[in-house]
Amino acid sequence: MNCDELRAYIDHAYNAKAEFLWSKSPNSMIFRHSNNRKWFAAVLKVEKTKLGLSESGIIYVLNVKCDPIMIGSFVHEPGFFPAYHMNKENWISILLGDSTNDEKIRMLLDVSYELTSKKHKKKSV
Repeated sequence: MNCDELRAYIDHAYNAKAEFLWSKSPNSMIFRHSNNRKWFAAVLKVEKTKLGLSESGIIYVLNVKCDPIMIGSFVHEPGFFPAYHMNKENWISILLGDSTNDEKIRMLLDVSYELTSKKHKKKSV
C-alpha cells in the first residue's frame, strides 16, 4: 500500500481526512478521530538509517497504536519497526510500499482506531 492508497482507504473506512501539521515535512500527515481528536495514524517521511536500515534514502512509514504484545511479534517481521518518533511501547512503524501486506496494515489500523477511540465510562450501580 502506498501513501495515496492508504489515504483513500482511511478516508473511506474511518471517514478521517489527512491533516498536514508540519511545514518542514509537508508530505507527512496524521489522521484523527472526529469525536475526540486523538491520532490513530500518522504517515511520516523518514530517513532509512533512522529505522536501523543499512542503506540511506527517504521512505514513508505508517505509525499506528498497537498492543505491546503485538508489537513484540510484528517487529520481527520485514517492514515493521519500533515506532519512529512515537512511544515505542504502544506504537509501531510500518514501511509503506510493496513490502508490507495490505491486510496486516488494515488490521493494525483497526486496532489503532479502537485503542484511540473514546472510552465509555461504566455506570456504577
